Amino acid sequence: MRIGEFVRRTGVSERLLRHYEEQGLLRPERGAGGQREYGEGHVEVVRRIRCLLSAGLGTTMIATVLPCLEAGSDHLAPTCPDMLGRLRAERDRIDRAMEAMRESRAALDSVIAAGQARG
Repeated sequence: MRIGEFVRRTGVSERLLRHYEEQGLLRPERGAGGQREYGEGHVEVVRRIRCLLSAGLGTTMIATVLPCLEAGSDHLAPTCPDMLGRLRAERDRIDRAMEAMRESRAALDSVIAAGQARG
């Protein structure tokens, strides 16, 4: 399918699909005249990319994870031996970021409370 149909099938913009391609996450075939052509397997790849992005992974990590995911699974399951450790490290990074955000929110709550006490 051409990119217009692929956009409709995946719900992902053409610009974002090209970004995925630039990042090495998506590799469409090239037809006559260099036109991008996508197959059903590419729809699944985009679904996996979107899932991993929503899990907090960046595109560099996703490029590493994608080849290590079980094909055809309803849920994503890594198959490479070292991938679980890397995913745990990413989860720890997200935990640290969440804690930093909680601390920022608490500081902001203090500023708001001080402002409310004055007014």
